[in-house]
Amino acid sequence: MDEKTIAENIQHSRKQQKMTLQELADKTGLTKGYLSKIERSKKAPPYSTLNKITCALGVEITDIFQKDIGTTQEKPIVIGKKKEGRIIRESSRYVGYDYMVLAADKPGKNMEPFFIFAPFEFPQMFRHEGEEFIYVLEGTMEFKYGEKTYIMEAGDHSYFDSRTPHTGRSIGDKRAKLMVVIYFYKRR
Repeated sequence: MDEKTIAENIQHSRKQQKMTLQELADKTGLTKGYLSKIERSKKAPPYSTLNKITCALGVEITDIFQKDIGTTQEKPIVIGKKKEGRIIRESSRYVGYDYMVLAADKPGKNMEPFFIFAPFEFPQMFRHEGEEFIYVLEGTMEFKYGEKTYIMEAGDHSYFDSRTPHTGRSIGDKRAKLMVVIYFYKRR
């Protein structure tokens, strides 16, 4: 999937709803200038930013990942193949995590599963509606949740209320690879 498609789909969804950049900024808490940069960019923003934008637009994150955003039909099951996965890389402009969205073709879901490759520096604290599950597949990470800090190694997991500010970073020689599932209370 081309990351530019994500930016184009954000803009398409916003314009389809006749929403201005300022209205989207008001709903997301992001600045109008930042949203404009996202829409013009060839790179996808961090997952948490995508989540804010899609919630404000009333669409699923998976809608933004589709090549043809106009086609959302109910699918009782989707099967994802390893070769179809694409890592979306963070950039200096969009500080955050590298991630790979799983089950991107499943519309209307309450859970958003994905892999994260944690950076070595804390990018920022994240908070969003719902619950979150993190399972460390490889490496070691330092995880901050509210005022507490935890060290998590391969095989460790965490389940938490994602409204509390949280973030994580890799520690050691290699980046931590995490499986993350965010549960959103029914959106539609």
